[in-house]
Amino acid sequence: MAGSSRSQVNKSHKTRFASKSSRNLHKTSTKDKSKISKPDRNVVKGARAARLQRNKMMREQKRATLLKEKRASSGTTSAPRVIVLFGLSASTNLSSLASDLLALLSNENTGIHFPAVASSEYRLRATVLQAPHGDLMACMEMAKMADLIVFVASANCSSERGSSNYYVDEFGSQCLSVFRSLGLPSTAVFLRDLPSDLKKRNDLKKACVSSLSSEFPEDCKFYPADTKDDLHKFMFLFKEQRPTIPHWRTQRPYLMAHTVDMVADESGKCTLRITGYLRARNLSVNQLVHVSGAGDFQLGKIELLKDPCSLNARKDGDFMDADEVNDLQVIKTLLPDPMKQEPLLVENIPDPLQGEQTWPTEAEMEEADRLHKEKKHKKRSLPRGTSEYQAAWIVDESDVSGTESDDDGSENGMVVDEGEHDVTGQSEGGKFDHEFDQASLNLRDSDEETEADSMMMDNDNLTKEQIEEDIRKIKEAHAEDEEFPDEVDAPVDIPARKRFAKYRGLKSFRTSSWDPKESLPPEYARIFAFDNFTRTHKHVLSKARDMEQGNPDECVLANSYVALHISQVPVHIASKLCALGKTMPVIACGLLQHESKISVLHFRLKKHETYTDPIKAKEELIFHVGFRQFITRPTFASDNFNSDKHKMERFLHAGRFSIASVYAPISFPPLPLIVLKSRGDSLAPALAAVGSLKSIDPDKIILKKIILTGYPQRVSKSKAAVRYMFHNPEDVKWFKPVEVWTKLGRRGRIKEPVGTHGAMKCLLNGVLQQNDTVCMSLFKRSYPKWPEHWFPMSA
Repeated sequence: MAGSSRSQVNKSHKTRFASKSSRNLHKTSTKDKSKISKPDRNVVKGARAARLQRNKMMREQKRATLLKEKRASSGTTSAPRVIVLFGLSASTNLSSLASDLLALLSNENTGIHFPAVASSEYRLRATVLQAPHGDLMACMEMAKMADLIVFVASANCSSERGSSNYYVDEFGSQCLSVFRSLGLPSTAVFLRDLPSDLKKRNDLKKACVSSLSSEFPEDCKFYPADTKDDLHKFMFLFKEQRPTIPHWRTQRPYLMAHTVDMVADESGKCTLRITGYLRARNLSVNQLVHVSGAGDFQLGKIELLKDPCSLNARKDGDFMDADEVNDLQVIKTLLPDPMKQEPLLVENIPDPLQGEQTWPTEAEMEEADRLHKEKKHKKRSLPRGTSEYQAAWIVDESDVSGTESDDDGSENGMVVDEGEHDVTGQSEGGKFDHEFDQASLNLRDSDEETEADSMMMDNDNLTKEQIEEDIRKIKEAHAEDEEFPDEVDAPVDIPARKRFAKYRGLKSFRTSSWDPKESLPPEYARIFAFDNFTRTHKHVLSKARDMEQGNPDECVLANSYVALHISQVPVHIASKLCALGKTMPVIACGLLQHESKISVLHFRLKKHETYTDPIKAKEELIFHVGFRQFITRPTFASDNFNSDKHKMERFLHAGRFSIASVYAPISFPPLPLIVLKSRGDSLAPALAAVGSLKSIDPDKIILKKIILTGYPQRVSKSKAAVRYMFHNPEDVKWFKPVEVWTKLGRRGRIKEPVGTHGAMKCLLNGVLQQNDTVCMSLFKRSYPKWPEHWFPMSA
C-alpha cells in the first residue's frame, strides 16, 4: 500500500451508445469560433481613460473655483473685511483695542477709518466695528456682516464666579448662542490684560484657554493682544487665511451702509440713498431689495462710485479725506428696465366670484347621470303588478333604518374620518401605542338590563351651580392624574354641538385623511403657493446665476462701491433709518425671485434657555430670518416625522424643538432664525427663541386637539354610565359616532344617552375601573394669524 498511487481514478465515460453528433454537441466548431468576439480591451481602456479625464476636469474646476474665491476675498480688489470686536464681559475695554488695530493698519497715518482703512504693509483693507455690550440688536446686525469676529476676553475679568464661565458674563453667553444660530464666520479670541511676568503670563493664558475653549469652534485660536507685536503677528496670519462665511450669506448680494440719506418726493414718499461695498454676489438693478426692519422695495437706480479706499491710491498717498468720501465721482449709472424689473407684489388680490359655482361642469353632469342610471337599474323586491310610479313611493328597509337613525341621533352631524385600518393605536397622537385584540373591539350590543341602566343618575334635579361645583370637586380629586394639557370642559349653558361645531373626530391621527383644501380661511386667498417647491427653488437659483452673467448694463459687480437709490420709501421709515445708521449697521440685501410674496412658512425653533416667560401661540413676535426682519403671529406644533399632520401646541415649550407656522414673505432656505419678543416701547426686544427655516407649504395640516372628559358613576364589567362629559342628551347623540378612550388604556363607544342631563352609557373593550377617566378626542385645523404690520419700522 505504501508504494501505490493515491490519485483518484474516475470511471470512464460510456460512449458506447452515443452518436457522433451528440458526442460533439458541447464543442464549438472551428467555423463559429471566429464569430465569437472577445472583449475589446481598447474599448475598456477608452472608458477608463474617459472616466479619469472627467474626474480630472472636475478636480480642476473645483480648484479653479476655490482659487477664484480666495482671490476675490483676499485680493486687492475685494471688499474690505469686516472685523467685529465683541467683549465677552462688560469689563473688557474694546476702545483701546480698536484704536491699536486702526493704528497698526493705517501705519499711524490718521486718514479716513470708515468705510475702511487700507494697509499697504499687509495688502489688506478692513473695517473695524465695536459691538456695544448690552445692545443685542446691534450685535446681531454686526454678526450678520462680519468676516471675522474677534472675541475679546480680559484676564482681569470681574464677572461673577457663580456663572458658568468666569470670563463670560450673562449677556456674552446669550450673544454667543445667537452667533452660533446665525452661523459663525472666521473667529479668533484675543486675551487682554495678561501680566508681564512670563511664567504668570503663560499660566494665566493656559487657564483662559482651558476655560474658554468649550465655547468656541475647534479651529478657533487664542492670541495674546496686549502689545503691538502681538497684533502684528495676528494680522500677518489673518491676511493670508481665506475667510469662512456661512453658506446662507453667499446666496444673495448684500451691503452694509456707509451713509444713509433721503431725498423727499412730491408724492409724500422719498428716495433712500444707501452707499457701501457690495458683497457676495452681483446685484441687478431690476432686483428687489430688502432694508432690514423697513421692508421690500424697488430700485430707482444704482450708481457705481469711485472706490474711496483703494489700496493703490493708498500706496501712492492719494487717499481721500472726509469731504471727498461724501462726494464721490460717479463712474456709471444703471437704470431699471420696466419690462424686466421684478414687480413689488406682496399679496394676491382675491376674486370674490372665483369660488362661486354658476353651472355644473361636464364631469359633474356625467357623474350625476351615471348615479341616476345605477339607482334606476337597482333591483328591488316589489309586489307583482306595481308600476314605476307606485314603486317610487315604497320606502326601502335601508331608508327606514336610516330615518330611524336620524331620528335617534337628532341631527347626527358629527363627522368621523376613518383611517386606513379599522383599528389603530395612533388616534391619540401616540399616547397609547399598544395593539388591541380585534375581537375585543367588536363590542357586544346587549339589551340586557344592568345595574347602571336601572339605577339612573340622581343629578336630574341639580342646579347649574351644583353641577359646576361637583365638576370642580372631581377635577381637584383627579388633579394628580392631569397629564393631558388638552382637556377642556363642555360648557353648561351652551350646547357642546354648537361650541365644538368646527371639531371632528379622527379614527387615527396618523393615517386618517384630512383634505388640505377644505374650509380654508379668507387669508388663504391672499397668499401664494408653489406647485413644486423644490423645482421652483432650483429654477430661482438658476435664474439668479444667469442674471449675474447677463447684460453688464443691468448688473453691478460684487466688491464694488455703489450707491443704491431705493424708491417709494415712506418718509417716517427713511427718517428712522437715517437715525439708526449712526448707531448700528443698516443692511440692504438683494432678493431672489418671488421673495416679496406672502405665503405660509414653517420654522423649526426652540425656546431660548434665558427666556423664562411663557410664549403663547398667535402672539406678536419679531422674526429675524437671515438679513430680513418681519412681524409674525405664529402657531406652534409638535414636529412629527411619521405623519402628515402635526398637533398644535398652545405654548412654546422649553427644552424641545417645535414647528412655528407663520404668514410671512417667502424666503428660500437655508436661513437661520432669531425670534425676539417686544417688551414695550421703552425696553429693547428680548431674545425668545432660535431656529431655522424648514419649508414653505400652505397645505401643511396643523390640528388643534381638545379632550372632553367624563367620569364613570356606575360600572358593570365592560359597560359604564358616564357623566359630566356632556350636559344634554342631544349632545350625546351628536357625538355618538366618535370613539372614546380612557387614561388607563380602554377603548369603546357611546351606546345611548341616559337621562336628561347628558349622562350616557358606554361600551368598552374591557373592564373599566372606577377611578378611571373617560375621554373623547376632537380635532380642528388651526391657522396662523394675519399680522397687522409686516415690518418692525412700519408698526
